[in-house]
Amino acid sequence: MIKNYNPPLIPFLDIIYSDADIVVLNKPSGLLSVPGRDPKHRDSLITRVQEENNSALIVHRLDMDTSGLIILALNKETHRHLSIQFQDRKVQKEYIARVYGTPEQNEGIIDLPLICDWPNRPKQIVDYDVGKPSQTKWRVIEKRTLETRLLLTPITGRSHQLRVHLQNINHPILGDRFYAHEKALQMSERLCLHATSLTVMHPKTLDTMTFISDPEF
Repeated sequence: MIKNYNPPLIPFLDIIYSDADIVVLNKPSGLLSVPGRDPKHRDSLITRVQEENNSALIVHRLDMDTSGLIILALNKETHRHLSIQFQDRKVQKEYIARVYGTPEQNEGIIDLPLICDWPNRPKQIVDYDVGKPSQTKWRVIEKRTLETRLLLTPITGRSHQLRVHLQNINHPILGDRFYAHEKALQMSERLCLHATSLTVMHPKTLDTMTFISDPEF
């Protein structure tokens, strides 16, 4: 449930790259990727883009509280091509997160099956019996007092995957209102998770393109 939805308006759209087929944007934390069911939640990244180009189509999403790179298709053929890339896991994505505490190792893989926690949706939980396979690679970027900066590479793309995985290894993401304990929640006013790198094949030229966005935390 969204309470007091008040998405940032400046900048209205932060466009990283655009051409006749795709547009890559830097989504701010607090803005939905697609409209919610409530008319009060209509403002979203896709509706903003469609005000400029009504042919824009969503390909993938970021959680409302997550910031960073997202790619949209500007025609149906491009949408089909990009959707297949995501489905076949050919798109490479990396995230930066600030997490509570310090991992004992400097890198690792989290392999925990996930499923929706239906009574508490949209929250997700680990379920070894019926959960879907979910894997996340992580690597320490910087260790700080009480927290660590991590580079995260999702192998699978489950809902809330990074957030639940880090919670379950006792290093919740700072500011995570769904999964962080009180100390981690109070250490940041926003969810400290940012989609920092996105690599795709351009649907028309077939060139490999990598986009980079630095987090503001």
